[in-house]
Amino acid sequence: MTDNTTRLDHVVLWVRDPIAAAGFYEKAVGLEPVRLTDFSLGEAPFPSVRVNEETILDLMPVAKADRMTMLPGAAESSGHPVNHVCLSLPADDFDALRRRLEEHSVPVTDLSHDSFGARGLAKRSFYFRDPDGNVFEARHYD
Repeated sequence: MTDNTTRLDHVVLWVRDPIAAAGFYEKAVGLEPVRLTDFSLGEAPFPSVRVNEETILDLMPVAKADRMTMLPGAAESSGHPVNHVCLSLPADDFDALRRRLEEHSVPVTDLSHDSFGARGLAKRSFYFRDPDGNVFEARHYD
């Protein structure tokens, strides 16, 4: 990719079991694991799952929270979940995600309509949690 405009590259999610989390994101959410084998072999510090060609979710073991020393005070704030991460999908993929989550007995909220986001008002959206308590919103604009 040669377009260097600002984009979201990755979000780090704190998880208890990165392998189990990767399985959840692959099976229930439909996201492809990245570096899972490398992590399993001890060759990568964490696995990820791919949202799209430009964005991944890093599945960081919460046991490593105390090692976050890139900025003063980073370790004290590590391990705390963000409010939520929002996935924007085409309408067909939105419906497929909701079905997969329900098939995996993942509780989902009722549908909301016309909630505001990066691309204006979304036609429909709903929320769900991953097994580690991270909250996700799914939406579509088309």
